[in-house]
Amino acid sequence: MKNHLEVLRTQAGLTQQELADRVDVSRQTIISLENGRYNPSILLAFRLSKLFGRPIEEIFIYEEEFDHEKPEHND
Repeated sequence: MKNHLEVLRTQAGLTQQELADRVDVSRQTIISLENGRYNPSILLAFRLSKLFGRPIEEIFIYEEEFDHEKPEHND
């Protein structure tokens, strides 16, 4: 999932470790979030939203993925 987490974190003057400490996760979780390799739990998304004073949808960019391999229904 794409996000603006790194931009918001740097604008706030926080290191990855400081952000991790504030939202009670590991630095590795923050790294994975910033690289788009990890989708946050709803609880973590709310914590980040509250910390940065932004709605979740301004931090995380939801892109609907279509599964082209789904079988078609022929009713």
